[in-house]
Amino acid sequence: MKRLLRWFYRLGILLFTLAVVSLGLPRLITELYARPRIHRIDDAPKNRVAVVLGAGLRRDGTPTPVLADRVAAAVELYKQGKVQKLLMSGDNRFVTYNEPQAMADYARSLGVPAEDIVLDYAGRRTYDTCYRAGRIFGLDEVLLVTQNFHLPRAVFICNQLGIRAEGVSADLRTYSLRSQIIWWLRELPATLTAWLDVWVLHPLPVLGNPEPIFPPANQAEPSPRS
Repeated sequence: MKRLLRWFYRLGILLFTLAVVSLGLPRLITELYARPRIHRIDDAPKNRVAVVLGAGLRRDGTPTPVLADRVAAAVELYKQGKVQKLLMSGDNRFVTYNEPQAMADYARSLGVPAEDIVLDYAGRRTYDTCYRAGRIFGLDEVLLVTQNFHLPRAVFICNQLGIRAEGVSADLRTYSLRSQIIWWLRELPATLTAWLDVWVLHPLPVLGNPEPIFPPANQAEPSPRS
């Protein structure tokens, strides 16, 4: 009986170690890969498009604080002249849930004209947003605007899908410790899934007709750099 218990104990230790390695190692490598590509707003390079990734709505349909910070950070990039357009990418699977429109409404309330805001209604996941940025909106380089916990995965996915992406931190406030722990833990399996998506599974998101943000001739021009 003692031998059996020792065997189960050793098996448990082995499984726990494998879980830590399989979840923690991809996250560590992804963070190291993305670190030199992540900037603060004031230090961000110039690009023509900032992609704002969805992060949920309140019950009244307005952006959550996390999403509001992402939009506000992108608006600041726009006001500093670092981007020309804002691509709002979020979930709109239901008539009563429209992330991109809520993001656009908030950006307009902060002073961005409607003609410089583009909506992506099928950015259900980070992978979908990056895939559609290239396939639907004709982009080959972007600034990704989201919080620090999310930026490594977002930057990694976009670059692996062939879009030169730099990240801009949208941490505009101090978030609760509880929220930060939850986000960090969620990123462990999410990062592993991202690796599988870009290297093994290659899932197709919702697509449609191309809607290039810039004419093809202009898209070939290099973006200005600061």
